Amino acid sequence: MNKRMLTAMLTALLLLSGCSQPLMSPATSNEGTATSVKSEAKTNNTSTTNSKQTTYPTDDLNLPRVAVELVKAVDGDTISVMFEGKKENVRMLLIDTPETSHPKLGVQPFGPEAKAFTKELVEQADLLELEFDIGPNRDKYSRLLAYVYADGKMVQESLLEEGLARVAYIYPPNTRYVDKFDDLQRISRDQALGIWSVENYAQEDGFHPEEQDNTNNKNNGSRNNTAAIQAPKENSQESKQGCDIKGNINSKGEKIYHTPESPYYERTKQEQWFCSEAEAVQAGFRAPK
Repeated sequence: MNKRMLTAMLTALLLLSGCSQPLMSPATSNEGTATSVKSEAKTNNTSTTNSKQTTYPTDDLNLPRVAVELVKAVDGDTISVMFEGKKENVRMLLIDTPETSHPKLGVQPFGPEAKAFTKELVEQADLLELEFDIGPNRDKYSRLLAYVYADGKMVQESLLEEGLARVAYIYPPNTRYVDKFDDLQRISRDQALGIWSVENYAQEDGFHPEEQDNTNNKNNGSRNNTAAIQAPKENSQESKQGCDIKGNINSKGEKIYHTPESPYYERTKQEQWFCSEAEAVQAGFRAPK
């Protein structure tokens, strides 16, 4: 009798054990599946979100600079260099300077000054470097697009500080320094430096030389009358007698003298002739910037 009871009890325990285990499996399986689905969904959502984000460089992003060898200064905003064993033209990002040899536009006011300024910076530099932005590094003319550094100083910044360039050709994502350039341009414009010294000459669509002619025409009458009164007869054009330094008064009333080496010498209308720079300075005239 005891053996039968013992056998029955063992059988009941086995049955209970066999029935209880399957009851746990579906719950565990479902929970694991739910966790897996949630994890996968979270991963997919994160991936989707990240794929829509566009990251632009910040001021603390250190982009590498590439040392290059100068070939020549082509224009105020363009230079020629040896890059990776080839001669390449480099167009400076985010700025525009007046033309000096454009087939249609010809020589624009302040173009020679901008070219001379850039030429001096890059030719005197012991180290010339290019810094590319995160976007395309060539334009439609196959020119390299870069920020140019002469001994660690960015040439674009120097041109903007002197009023010899305007901020232009802003094509994202090559816009790393555009805010800084805007600030530099605003300062030079407020001070009426260079291209900003002629009202409406530098505009969003480019440079307008006719505005300089209009300004000169408006002021020619009064300025010429004043000059005729103040200038001695020996300083007239007919009797310059070998004195070849031109004295001119601009639209702001500034007295500026031009030597034959000045870029605008031929275009400058003299209001006085001087035989030496010292004589011009003594008369209250200054050299062009």
